[in-house]
Amino acid sequence: MRLGVIDVGSNTVHFLVVDAHLGGHPLPAFSHKIELRLSESIGPDGRVDKRCAQRLVSFVGECRQLAEDNGVEDTFGFATSALREAGNGEAILERVRTETGITLDVLAGPDEARMTFLAVRRWFGWSSGRLLVIDIGGGSLELAAGIDEEPDVAISLPLGAGRVTRERLLPGDPPEPATVKRVRSDLRAAVAAQVRPLLKAGTPDRVVGTSKTIRSLARIAGAAPSAEGPYVPRSLTLEDLSDIVRRVRDLSAAQRTQLPGVSVTRAPQLLGGALVVEAAMELLRVERLDICPWALREGLILRRLDHIAS
Repeated sequence: MRLGVIDVGSNTVHFLVVDAHLGGHPLPAFSHKIELRLSESIGPDGRVDKRCAQRLVSFVGECRQLAEDNGVEDTFGFATSALREAGNGEAILERVRTETGITLDVLAGPDEARMTFLAVRRWFGWSSGRLLVIDIGGGSLELAAGIDEEPDVAISLPLGAGRVTRERLLPGDPPEPATVKRVRSDLRAAVAAQVRPLLKAGTPDRVVGTSKTIRSLARIAGAAPSAEGPYVPRSLTLEDLSDIVRRVRDLSAAQRTQLPGVSVTRAPQLLGGALVVEAAMELLRVERLDICPWALREGLILRRLDHIAS
């Protein structure tokens, strides 16, 4: 069947159409997205501004029409940390329902971790044994570990690349070395307070990283570009990541766009994301991440198929 999924993230809103069936590999058929920067539109009062809310409603309406044009049988959508935490998030979701007929489900942080873990498990298979998954978005960091399709531990922390850049005060372009040092210390303290359940879950046989930020960091370290397809093995070592942190912290956002795999929109938060991933890898005693092209969106598609078939 043909499914349509609307992914409302902290930076982008992405509509993806896939051809999928139970037990099969979901094949992308159509893609449409906008850089909404939802998290950046949240003001001091904790509310998404009216202009951004209207753009979201309009885009979801476009997605509904595109779903009809592309023969989609089932359309669903989800939102993550930005709308989950916005003071007017529920009101915006109601507007979307009323004006477009599409319901956006707001995922709790641990559910994001669980669905991403499912996607990674299905991608790499049972032969990977015990998995540890690190996933960083714009608003949150998800960590999950386990031996099955359902993780034994699923944790979400408010340490997304965009959030760290804004809320943990990485001002300046580039920021001052003392500021980077302080933020690095704060991040390690925040991650260290949460890693015990993951360390107790057992030594992983495979550690996996997902998300655009981690893929960009791996590309800077020399991983194959996306044009070579999803099946090319890609990885990111802690040694390479620490070297990237040292390089990026002295670069302006404009200079970062000259690095392979770094877009104009992602460049400002690249350092924040790299610091978070570095902290997670070091505190979880990880030397290398295998990169998975699937993440939260694919996990939700797979779960949707499971429910349709049951």
